[in-house]
Amino acid sequence: MEKVFPVPARVLVVAAHPDDLDFGCAGTVALWTKAGSQVSYAICTSGDKGSDDPFMDRDLLARTRQEEQMEAARVIGVSDVHFLGFEDGSLENDVDLRRTLVRCIRRLRPDVILCHDPGNRSFENPYVSHRDHRAVSEAVFDAVYPASGNPHFFPELLAEGLAPHKVREIFFFGTQSPNFWQDITHVMDLKIKAILSHRSQIADPEQMEKFLRLRFEEAGKRVGVPYAEPFRRLTFPW
Repeated sequence: MEKVFPVPARVLVVAAHPDDLDFGCAGTVALWTKAGSQVSYAICTSGDKGSDDPFMDRDLLARTRQEEQMEAARVIGVSDVHFLGFEDGSLENDVDLRRTLVRCIRRLRPDVILCHDPGNRSFENPYVSHRDHRAVSEAVFDAVYPASGNPHFFPELLAEGLAPHKVREIFFFGTQSPNFWQDITHVMDLKIKAILSHRSQIADPEQMEKFLRLRFEEAGKRVGVPYAEPFRRLTFPW
């Protein structure tokens, strides 16, 4: 049960919707940006269905959620945020999504990727089991292996000047099978501030902060620190 990790030079965080990654890994990302990591976000959808209000203007909601995500990213020290433009609620682990992700990986050339966990198949938690989370998590894995590192996958990307690239590690967030806990005690307030930037999704900020402190305090107990983020860490053999 590790709680330290060498700071990666380049990081790509992939999430299905705005706010997903802030709940999952904003503390760890804050630590890495403070230590000099170059971090990029790739948000697959704009979260335009993230409301139960039948009268909500979806275009307005999409713009709002993108602005909230940009604000949250600034809190964490990230300025490179990409919205990939797929439809909320309709993500599929198909060729289009994989090609888009491989393009991101080859262009940004990250050492480490953080994303949803494709191993979440118990359907005990409706949030982590969201179909978009499942689709993105599998697409990211398939993009990392073997597609991004193999020139025979998406050869059209070679014509764009995007050479194959092999990712060293993946950190799956929101996992139900963690094997790595990152101490985020010194940046917990930043994580909370980033999450609270998503105002369209939070009815009661005070209750949300209480929930977050309790949740990540419980994770911290696994490694004897006040607050921690749990991950399933996968290291590739190359």
